[in-house]
Amino acid sequence: MADSTYWWLAAGALVAVELVSGTFYLLMVSSGLVAAALGAHLGLAPPWQWACAALVGGASVLIWRRYRLTRAAKQQDSEIERVQLDIGETVHVSQWRDDGTCSVKYRGAQWEAALRAGDTANPGVFSIVEVVGSRLILTQSPSP
Repeated sequence: MADSTYWWLAAGALVAVELVSGTFYLLMVSSGLVAAALGAHLGLAPPWQWACAALVGGASVLIWRRYRLTRAAKQQDSEIERVQLDIGETVHVSQWRDDGTCSVKYRGAQWEAALRAGDTANPGVFSIVEVVGSRLILTQSPSP
């Protein structure tokens, strides 16, 4: 059998394993094996075929990893921006509990809210200063 046949079989096997496991990195490594198969078709010596497999496969893995990390960072930034959109919005508190918490209607849903440390728990209009998990942290809004 020709060298290229071995490379094609190995690439096909990695693609099959990737389909079962869902690991996209195996697809990147198989692209290196395809490069080695193409090198074999061009008549490169086996050490150069291995070099093609290593360089293309390794570069593909590094490029994919960088892409995933960049995409994850952008998603995290957009999540932070989404939460920060709530800061500065106002809600009306009709009654506080003894522990400094209350339930407020905000964006069409009931939210748990807590009073910022040092503020007094009087009914009225409050501003959102922080979002901690699913709890709003409020401070008394200045009177107009």
